[in-house]
Amino acid sequence: MPCIEIDGLRLNMKRVGSGPALVLLHGFTGDATTWDDLAVRLASRFEVVAFDIIGHGESDSPPSVSRYQMARCVDDLVSALRAIGHIDATWLGYSMGARTALQVAIHQPDAVNALILEGGSAGLSDPEERATRTSMDEALANQIERDGIEAFIDFWETIPLWNTQSVLPDMTLNLLRRQRLSNNEIGLANSLRGMGTGAQEPLHDRLDELDVPMLMITGALDKKFTAIAQDIVRQVRLAMHRSVLDCGHAVHLENPHAFEAAVCDFLEQIYPH
Repeated sequence: MPCIEIDGLRLNMKRVGSGPALVLLHGFTGDATTWDDLAVRLASRFEVVAFDIIGHGESDSPPSVSRYQMARCVDDLVSALRAIGHIDATWLGYSMGARTALQVAIHQPDAVNALILEGGSAGLSDPEERATRTSMDEALANQIERDGIEAFIDFWETIPLWNTQSVLPDMTLNLLRRQRLSNNEIGLANSLRGMGTGAQEPLHDRLDELDVPMLMITGALDKKFTAIAQDIVRQVRLAMHRSVLDCGHAVHLENPHAFEAAVCDFLEQIYPH
């Protein structure tokens, strides 16, 4: 996997295809391989650039939490995109990656021409809720460092957010586990501390600044993030929402065909043949 150095930080990425740039951002504990099948499907029309976000995959996992702060992550990703020859891109993100893509759109709007957010949010607007979440993420980060990556992944795979994945084939679940285990303790712990939902700047009061086409994708069984998506769509002029039946948080994993169809339909509106 090629890498690029941005201000001393090595970011790994997978690049395939040619055309307008499409940036893909994975979720917490993921990496660029999350998007392998989708990248192949879209490579005929786009240069697909899937990053390993800082602290994940083969990208660097520096010891300083400051490098993981969401604002720094946004700047690094945009710098990397421009270093490979693209001024702007359509940004697609899942969960943590969706939160990151939304931050890019607010803080570096010239780098974004459209957004696709799967299971995304604008953060937490209530200060007490943010403080509680930050405290919980710090405890989780300490757990990762104390118990190691395998023990953490054993725990992570049991959280209720993934209950709908119990029906997935064993091969799919085994591949997902192997990918999660390829991460390291420092990277995941500092990712929670620097760019977790509680640590990031909430964006609810700035959503009306968005002036690019935007697609929110959620699984219909993921009630929490479906409600979040509907709320965001009400605030963003060019936003739309696609709900996928019988899916939870990770639509791209639980129903990849429906996810791909939603993405391709949206991209066809932005880049018609």
